[in-house]
Amino acid sequence: MITTVTLHAAIDQTLYVDKFGVGHVHRVTRQVNEPGGKGNNVAKVIRQLGGQVTATGIIAGNNGVFIESSLTERGIGTAFIQSAGDSRVCLNIVDSSSGSSTELLGQGPTMSEADVEAIKKKVQELATLSSTVVMSGSLPPGAPDILYADLIRMVRSAGARAFLDTGGTSFSVGLSAAPHFVKPNEQELAEWLGQKPKDVHDWVRAAHMLADQGIDEVCITLGSDGALAVINGKAYMVKPPSIQPVNTVGCGDAFVAGMAYAGERGDSAESRLRTAVAAAAANAMSSKAGDIDYVLFEEYEHQVQIIPL
Repeated sequence: MITTVTLHAAIDQTLYVDKFGVGHVHRVTRQVNEPGGKGNNVAKVIRQLGGQVTATGIIAGNNGVFIESSLTERGIGTAFIQSAGDSRVCLNIVDSSSGSSTELLGQGPTMSEADVEAIKKKVQELATLSSTVVMSGSLPPGAPDILYADLIRMVRSAGARAFLDTGGTSFSVGLSAAPHFVKPNEQELAEWLGQKPKDVHDWVRAAHMLADQGIDEVCITLGSDGALAVINGKAYMVKPPSIQPVNTVGCGDAFVAGMAYAGERGDSAESRLRTAVAAAAANAMSSKAGDIDYVLFEEYEHQVQIIPL
């Protein structure tokens, strides 16, 4: 079983308008509500790939009820901690004329000390039942910067693989606990380095720097350029299929889902990367975050190029 941890769960609300302009009144032509937060997106894609997954994290209020019930309806196990307040709403406004999107991320409830202790206990319990525990997304208000590092140590102590997908201080602090897998995007990696890599050689050096922190699998997602990875010391460039994306929100989460799912199957490094990039590409062709068409995913798997470096 794979467990996903979403400390900053949300309802992802996508609003489609004909032409978005700041300061104007718009009539919404289509609206989609999805259980969100990065870890929940990972859980949705793992389930669509055929994996068994349990989602945990922090939820609150009526929005939290929607998040949990929507995941349960999809065959995803749930083991959330109930908090005070109401889970956040994250808006994605899609301009149908240009395809551009504007995101407004809600703040959500503040995490209490009781919430911190409760999620630690829950993750420790689930880690003993899991092959992999995926921790994704930003920390909510009130959460200590060291929380992911604490959870990673618990997961490792239980004998499970710890995946970390976050940015900023929680990423750099989380590295101190040596997770099995990390997936910074270009911006997150540049922030960690203090500068933006200039070419593929810089990206490879940066990935090796992360691997030297004791991390077995380092994947740097590069948007439409695919991904660069260092897995157990070997470097790869992964080229995605050529597509015209519908909605890129959640593609990184689909990538993480593919790596976790294929890793649990015991696939080779190249096969795991192929699954991850194909899942990300399939997600880009859906209007929903954390959603893939399995037939399309299989088609894309054959189009992904893996180039050893």
